[in-house]
Amino acid sequence: QVQLVESGGGLVQAGGSPRLSCAASGSIGSINAMGWYRQAPGQQRELVARIFSSGNTNYADSVKGRFTISRDNAKNTVNLQMDSLKPEDTAVYYCNVLRRVGPYWPDYWGQGTQVTVSS
Repeated sequence: QVQLVESGGGLVQAGGSPRLSCAASGSIGSINAMGWYRQAPGQQRELVARIFSSGNTNYADSVKGRFTISRDNAKNTVNLQMDSLKPEDTAVYYCNVLRRVGPYWPDYWGQGTQVTVSS
């Protein structure tokens, strides 16, 4: 199993720049990707940003140019720097880890951290 502990978030003014962090522990071998998803009230959970073991990244169109994902392999952490926040960024943000174990691709989720952007 993989345990994920998220930190950061909270109430932020529009235009603010908070940083989310997620630390992974447990069976963290063979991590293929680490990322952040978010879910706003009444909406489906969506990918925000993801970084692969290769270093490649992908971002939701809505956050490109504003959010930056980074990964510290030595500390098994993934960070999300969020700049120029907008009220529509308000959501619960979830850390996600994707592993490759033989033919299987198990993934794991953090408990979520609320980000509320006030206008």
